[in-house]
Amino acid sequence: MKKKIITAAAALAMAVPMTAQIGTNPQWLDNAVFYQIYPSSYMDTDGNGIGDLPGITSRLDYIKSLGVDALWLNPVFESGWFDGGYDVIDFYKIDPRFGTNTDMVTLVNEAHRRGIKVCLDLVAGHTSVKSPWFQECANGDRNGRYSDYYIWTDTISQKDKEEIEARHRDANPEGSTRGRYVEMDAKRGKYYEKNFFECQPALNYGFAHPDPSHPWEQPVTAPGPQAVRREMKNIMAFWFDKGIDGFRVDMASSLVKNDPGKKEVSKLWNEMRAWKDRHYPQCVLISEWSDPAVAIPAGFNIDFMIHFGIKGYPSLFFDRNTPNGRPWEGQDISKEYKFCYFDKAGKGEVKEFVDNFTAAFNRTKQLGYIAIPTANHDFQRPNIGTRNTMDQLKVAMTFFLTMPGVPFIYYGDEIGMKYQMNLPTKEGSNERAGTRTPMQWAAGPTAGFSTCEPARLYFPVDTEDGKLTVEAQEKDPNSLLNFTRELVRLRHAHPALQGNGEWELVSKESQPYPMVYKRTAGGETVVVAVNPCDRKVSAKLPHIGKAQPLITTGKAVYKTGSGSDAVELKGISAAVFRIME
Repeated sequence: MKKKIITAAAALAMAVPMTAQIGTNPQWLDNAVFYQIYPSSYMDTDGNGIGDLPGITSRLDYIKSLGVDALWLNPVFESGWFDGGYDVIDFYKIDPRFGTNTDMVTLVNEAHRRGIKVCLDLVAGHTSVKSPWFQECANGDRNGRYSDYYIWTDTISQKDKEEIEARHRDANPEGSTRGRYVEMDAKRGKYYEKNFFECQPALNYGFAHPDPSHPWEQPVTAPGPQAVRREMKNIMAFWFDKGIDGFRVDMASSLVKNDPGKKEVSKLWNEMRAWKDRHYPQCVLISEWSDPAVAIPAGFNIDFMIHFGIKGYPSLFFDRNTPNGRPWEGQDISKEYKFCYFDKAGKGEVKEFVDNFTAAFNRTKQLGYIAIPTANHDFQRPNIGTRNTMDQLKVAMTFFLTMPGVPFIYYGDEIGMKYQMNLPTKEGSNERAGTRTPMQWAAGPTAGFSTCEPARLYFPVDTEDGKLTVEAQEKDPNSLLNFTRELVRLRHAHPALQGNGEWELVSKESQPYPMVYKRTAGGETVVVAVNPCDRKVSAKLPHIGKAQPLITTGKAVYKTGSGSDAVELKGISAAVFRIME
């Protein structure tokens, strides 16, 4: 989901106990590469212009050819489709647009037969107002099964009332995220608390510090919040028992209300992790928290470093002239980055990213994994604005697939699919529409995604006359697709490039181009150098040793000296070197 959330400050993060057990991550994660699929946009088999689960199953051989080890699917449960599947009606049922529960089991079995694991998206914080839980809660007995699954009150502050009035003055009040409460003529209460849109009532995990003057604020130990926890375990167990290998948890830090420092929500997830490890030790929990130093000690196997939370990702990839680089309402950018690093102009910096990543990595490397995705369903792809050539995208992909942690390739980024500007919103997409367009398999008006008329496509395609397709790039040994496959192969083949390998910047932050870092593990050392700018650059390095190139794009030379080494790269180039001594 689209969020403008700032996580707890570093000082508060330090207060969260590191209670996750060291060494309890499934071993397969250390060498894993994930592939994220937005199911509505991957492959349509029934000709209605919307992707489905049989479509994903039909493309598993292609996915296997990428070398990836696991899939993450955006929400596939029955939904009201106001927010791209994140308004869930029934967590135990596949949405009919995608197929059936049996179609999901078939997909899992076929993926497992190819050595690919499958993870789903768990919207743990809220449901749709169309959920039977919410309908029974709103209209049923106060002592019914679901009566305390949500947060209700008959009284709110004047300020909260003014927020409701302001939201109702918006052109599209149901699509506004403004305010905390929604007014409703319900037997259960006059107002319910929402998480995002009006149609997304917050599930009641309790309040870390209930206000005594607000009797509706239940403690986390109350029966309602405890019942919601059990329900989430039941949902996960239901799908784990059908072969699902893990969950990415949407808005994972937001469950417990009034929780400064995220202490209670961290306890909640440690409880969930202990339960999972006891019953499903090979399955994984992945958080959308974007504060790994808090999320991973809280019990997650993986946390993302993305477009919100700890700073760094935007300064690498979001040009200020692109949608995700523009300031949002009320944001002061006077002290923030001016130019993104991965741009041919070469005016960016790496300090913000390196400092924050290094701190998070050092605090979590014995506990879990940081994921730096190529993109996702909430923010723009690498192919955007002036970063639009295959050479530029190869440099970016070199970075994504040689950093520690667990890489996530967003579907289509392996062929350089564009972020399409100014698309009409659909199912709550807003500016996210441009990153949710159909997978481009072949030339043609529907890019091989569907047999429907082009006007019925979920979103339009833009193949650049067939160049940005799997079909074209399969035939080109120098394509981004085949370059990505080779990077994944190298990562699997070299322990230093895998998830637990050490990481150290060996170039200078003060001289950001090129960025050169060292990866070490199992007695092996690998040096990675990336130069996104369009001019020749060089960097003096501490002496590491003689180097053998493993993969290059553009031209790069590694020179070894007695007291120091140096690397030279032509404009828009990258290289991975193995140190031979």
